[in-house]
Amino acid sequence: MTLNVWNNRGDAAAREALINAELRRLAPDVLALQEVLPGQLPRLIEGTGLHGTHQSQTAAVTPPHADRFGGTAIATRAPHRVVEVLDQRGTDAPDVPWLTLAALVPLPEQLGDVLFIAPTTSFRLDMEAQRERQVLALSDLDARHRTALPTIMAGDFNADPEASSIRYLTGRQSLSGRSTHFHDAWRIAGSGPGHTWSADNPRAAEDIGRLVRQPGHRSRFDYVFVGSTHAHPHAYARVRGAELVLDEPVEGVWASDHYGVVADLEVGLLAIP
Repeated sequence: MTLNVWNNRGDAAAREALINAELRRLAPDVLALQEVLPGQLPRLIEGTGLHGTHQSQTAAVTPPHADRFGGTAIATRAPHRVVEVLDQRGTDAPDVPWLTLAALVPLPEQLGDVLFIAPTTSFRLDMEAQRERQVLALSDLDARHRTALPTIMAGDFNADPEASSIRYLTGRQSLSGRSTHFHDAWRIAGSGPGHTWSADNPRAAEDIGRLVRQPGHRSRFDYVFVGSTHAHPHAYARVRGAELVLDEPVEGVWASDHYGVVADLEVGLLAIP
């Protein structure tokens, strides 16, 4: 599962309670959270049985604006081990306060560890070149730590499926003479356009009006990706379902300015002859 928490804007206490209730109901095994403040993480996962890590617990430096916009966090059913924290800032994207966490998560039934990557890429509409650089770095990160089991990567990529960064990740175009391939869980098993940042959500409408300034704007920015057979020839992660969550108000409360995405994966190893 992935969800952009929208830090502590709006009625944060009510939103946190709603998110926590949904996490208890859904009981995800691996969870990526974006724009979450360090103090929010324990409240969001309280009573869920999840083990959480916020970027502030692992990063050597604190990016600018992290105290306002928060950072990346992961939570997993089994205790995880963070293997790398990737700082995606650069001269072309200096204002990204969200780091990328990569962790190894043990799966049951002696399947071994799976690599779980939780990124957030640059948010500005005119930063696709920076997002291209960032997804290239993500594929390098995967190559450094991937296991036999297909990598799971989930987060807010701030780009529609037609964008070059997403097309690169899904094997539909190359970047800088390089190519890769991850399965987009929504494209396989989701129903409808899957918009996760939409003017239909009052929490998003304000920022859409400020940043996009076009009526009725809707985008699919939030993804669950799984590694393919090319990088994991002896294993599989079959996408059995994908759905939006926290995409409706509960007693007048909208959980965030983004909707969450949940994917149901069947993960296993192939018999080697």
